[in-house]
Amino acid sequence: MSTSSQEYVTDLTDAQWQVVERLLSARRWRRGGPGRPPCDVRLVLNGIFYRAKTGCPWPALPSSFGCWKTVYGSFSRWRRQGHWKRIMDALTQSARRPHHRRPLPSAGIVDAQSVKSATQGKTIGYDAGKKVKGRKRPLLVDTAGPILECVVTAASTSDAEGLKELLNRYFASKGRPLKKLWGDGGYRGQALKAWVAQVKKTHKIDLQVVSKHGPGFEVLPRRWVVERTVAWLNNYRVHAKDYEGLPCNSEAFIQIAMIHLLLNRIGKQK
Repeated sequence: MSTSSQEYVTDLTDAQWQVVERLLSARRWRRGGPGRPPCDVRLVLNGIFYRAKTGCPWPALPSSFGCWKTVYGSFSRWRRQGHWKRIMDALTQSARRPHHRRPLPSAGIVDAQSVKSATQGKTIGYDAGKKVKGRKRPLLVDTAGPILECVVTAASTSDAEGLKELLNRYFASKGRPLKKLWGDGGYRGQALKAWVAQVKKTHKIDLQVVSKHGPGFEVLPRRWVVERTVAWLNNYRVHAKDYEGLPCNSEAFIQIAMIHLLLNRIGKQK
């Protein structure tokens, strides 16, 4: 039985749990397998958020969360069923309503972050531009910062290919496409030019490249929003490096970090 006390700073408060519980009930999350007693979903979620924040290995989870295999099994099953993405989308849309914005945005910002990999798992490459061996995280965020879509690829994947995968996923999951995108100079190549022209024709979406005007630090219009989102993610130590063997698990932890960030905003509003 869950209690309202917080043993760790990452634990859900009662107000946050009420929000999540409504979303879980709406999705009919599986609470236990055949012949197994139902798991304590709140405790399992607290364990997953703890792991996202601290970056600890699964077997090193404190025993107060229960058996780590149960926590990992729930994380993996909910990732396969797409629950992390759906919960993130629901919270992102809820965060837009107080600002009198439509649930689905008409504009977004794209960027890609290359990070070192701590494993020899699948989809590992070398980013020659940033001199990083590991994986790349193309992100699409709305104009306030919450993530709309994320992809994890090999670091050797070009920004153009990462953008294609990012938008293809977004178009496949959302009925109302974006109308405006901002990105950095990595999205200006000839290889991307024809594809951008085609997307503009079929989806009525315009990609604007925002570039620096000179050497030194410069706050760039729109681009600072996605860079701030990357900084938010880096506050979760699971993202300090890519520790996951599978890129789909890395994507799930990006979604989990954003879920926790949005829930923290709810907690501050209560």
